[in-house]
Amino acid sequence: MSFYRQGPSFRSGGATIGVPPVTPMIKKIIIACGAVFVVQELLRWTGTIDLNPIFGMSPALTVRGWVWQPFTYMWFHGGFFHVLFNMLMLWMFGGELERQWGGRAFLRYYLVCGIGATLFIFAGGYLTGSAGSWTVGASGAIYGVLLAFGLVFPTRVIMFFMLFPMQARTAVMIYGAIQFFATMGSTGSGVSHVSHLGGLIVGLVYLKKWWRVGDLYRELRWRMVRRKFKVVPRDEDDFLH
Repeated sequence: MSFYRQGPSFRSGGATIGVPPVTPMIKKIIIACGAVFVVQELLRWTGTIDLNPIFGMSPALTVRGWVWQPFTYMWFHGGFFHVLFNMLMLWMFGGELERQWGGRAFLRYYLVCGIGATLFIFAGGYLTGSAGSWTVGASGAIYGVLLAFGLVFPTRVIMFFMLFPMQARTAVMIYGAIQFFATMGSTGSGVSHVSHLGGLIVGLVYLKKWWRVGDLYRELRWRMVRRKFKVVPRDEDDFLH
């Protein structure tokens, strides 16, 4: 969990911690996830039905025709603290991005990261023999938002795990390393580290436009020329695009 220093603030342990406002699109996402959670919990408590196995992401069921799961799994959560922490992360890091990009562009990126993370859930499920299990939660999309914050605001100081001040790009790299090694050593803890890592990777590919093969080729060629002739980048955009 991390807070960033920006906008209105309060004091915590002698440090100033920013309190970002809730932007329109993020408010809609939070309301949607909150409403879905209330409905699924009411149905579960009354013994009516458990919606998570139906709308969660199960590779085995998706290939059998449950094709809605890669789109619906990110709106369902496994418990109160699961949805709470995901929405807190979305609020803390997504607001700046929405103001920078606009609501529609932010929502498109959020959905791309969440849906794209299912590719890694698929791969992880079949590689580990757990394709029949299901995953729920917006964590893949949230980690994509975290990755974007680190790229768009790389020098912004955030409170890493609410304890250690560091630049956003450094925190993102640490988060990525944690998820990578957690994925390699996953032992069925119930946390979908592979979806977290998937959200980070999909977000990176999307923002860097590496899905455009022609653009990727031109970028690699330009980097080779720049390295050979020691060309100094004109501005920060040369590092991001």
